[in-house]
Amino acid sequence: MVDLVIVGIVILVFIIILLASAIRIMAEYQRIVVFRLGRLAGIKGPGLVFIIPMVDRIIKLDLRTRVIDVPKQRVITRDNVTVDVDAVVYFRITDAQKAIVEVQRYDVATSLLAQTTLRDILGQKSLDDLLAQREELNKSLQAILDIGTDPWGIKISAVTLKDVSLPEEMLRAIAKQAEAEREKRSRIIMAEGEFLASQKMADAAKLYEQTPVALRLRELQTLTEIAREKNLIVVPGSEMGYIAGIARAVTQKKE
Repeated sequence: MVDLVIVGIVILVFIIILLASAIRIMAEYQRIVVFRLGRLAGIKGPGLVFIIPMVDRIIKLDLRTRVIDVPKQRVITRDNVTVDVDAVVYFRITDAQKAIVEVQRYDVATSLLAQTTLRDILGQKSLDDLLAQREELNKSLQAILDIGTDPWGIKISAVTLKDVSLPEEMLRAIAKQAEAEREKRSRIIMAEGEFLASQKMADAAKLYEQTPVALRLRELQTLTEIAREKNLIVVPGSEMGYIAGIARAVTQKKE
């Protein structure tokens, strides 16, 4: 009797273990690819999934968007400038069966394809295009990678160029070019200012020529300002010198 109870307990434990290994609970973003005796049996999930223990082999996949940090790649641009570029690739699995059956290690394959595509596409661009057309390059890389990974059941969501590192001598050349551009703009602004000032002075001269009284008032105002600063130049034997002397005397008297 005792032996029968022990055998029953053993059988019950075996059945519990068997059921536990036969039942899988998949989240909404998870799928499992089932191989039965080496043959593809299908895709299961999400929810409660039953498999045959010791007969079925399963591979679990995550369908959420994943991120690949593409290692820094050395690229020679179209104008023979060597730059180091690294990027970030966002992708997700759209077909779990293709991601397992059609390619070995889809994540590694996607990363390697991103590296080679990055070098090929950026090598066809000049340095100015590489620095100024980031958005267009991102879209171009995304489209090309999406076509390449489509047979694997992979969808490329986005590609972003993270950093472009220039050689030290190129950075110095760009800094000199930027300084020359600033100097050029500064000289142009100064020349434009002098041109406008000369135009205004020419207009003022024409106005004084037409109205001598205004010129006289301007002379008196200038003498008053000179007397206030105690820095007076008197021209002997001229009416201007006479007026300047009077202005000087009045200022000294007030002091």
